[in-house]
Amino acid sequence: MTEGKRQQGLEMMRQVYGWDVQDGTGEFFAQTVDHLFGEIWTRQGLSVRDRRLLLLGALAAQGLDDVAEIQAQAALGNEELDGEQLREVALFLTHYVGWPLGTKLNMTIERMLGKNERS
Repeated sequence: MTEGKRQQGLEMMRQVYGWDVQDGTGEFFAQTVDHLFGEIWTRQGLSVRDRRLLLLGALAAQGLDDVAEIQAQAALGNEELDGEQLREVALFLTHYVGWPLGTKLNMTIERMLGKNERS
């Protein structure tokens, strides 16, 4: 790992999640920051918003609503997607991932949006 790659990865994580990400230790953290965020998320050709939409689809297909909520919250906080667009994402994906998984995603998004409205 080079220091430049680590800093690039940490900066991309900050951009993606919208919060300050501190450097960490261990091989898993290194692969996440250096490779996933330092190389994959920074590639040309897709915007952060594009990658987030793809990731939301993959998470919905696996029923990973806890991680989908983190991504939806970050998309909302970074102003990549608004509430109505997130609802549309859930409706669209429901027709591809199936009604039960799509319903989970929709409920997750509605719960997250409700929390934001009360804040």
